[in-house]
Amino acid sequence: MFERFTTAARDTVTGAVAEARRAGAATVTEEHLLLALLAQGALDPLGVDRAAVAAGLARARRRGGMSRADEEALAGLGIDLARIPSRVEETHGEGALAAAAPRRRTLGTSLRSALGRPEPAGGRHVPFAPGSKRVLEQSLRIAVGRGDRHIAALHLLLALLSRPGTISEVLADHGVTYAGAESGLAAA
Repeated sequence: MFERFTTAARDTVTGAVAEARRAGAATVTEEHLLLALLAQGALDPLGVDRAAVAAGLARARRRGGMSRADEEALAGLGIDLARIPSRVEETHGEGALAAAAPRRRTLGTSLRSALGRPEPAGGRHVPFAPGSKRVLEQSLRIAVGRGDRHIAALHLLLALLSRPGTISEVLADHGVTYAGAESGLAAA
């Protein structure tokens, strides 16, 4: 599948891995894919404010990644999601829900460390989370459905927008919808 990726799409995938490494994340998530698209300026033709989207993602992380639909479902059960991060932070410190998962030590990293050998070139391997794998698969489906021969950054963005959750909500909060992205970026 990756042979069909354009240079910009490949740069997005490698940028997402770099974002995950920089954050100390255990896996590459959909958020890392969006941050890589933002860093490349892929959403600039849509007039997206990179800093505002990044701030929206940070707010979502602070809520533990819960979407508004999750928040409404919990409110129906009498649980105030807005209070949960505050209560957790009172006990565990600010940003506790947004903290990266601790990195696992694998046998390979343990042996390299014991032998005094450095990490492999490019840093440690960071696997893709199931959600980000589905985004990559969906980008292929979108490209095929549109009759495109290659998978571009546009297809990755459309795949992110086609999935419900915090990523599509944050983008919608900043005026980025599937239809708008499809028409705005295809014309660019």
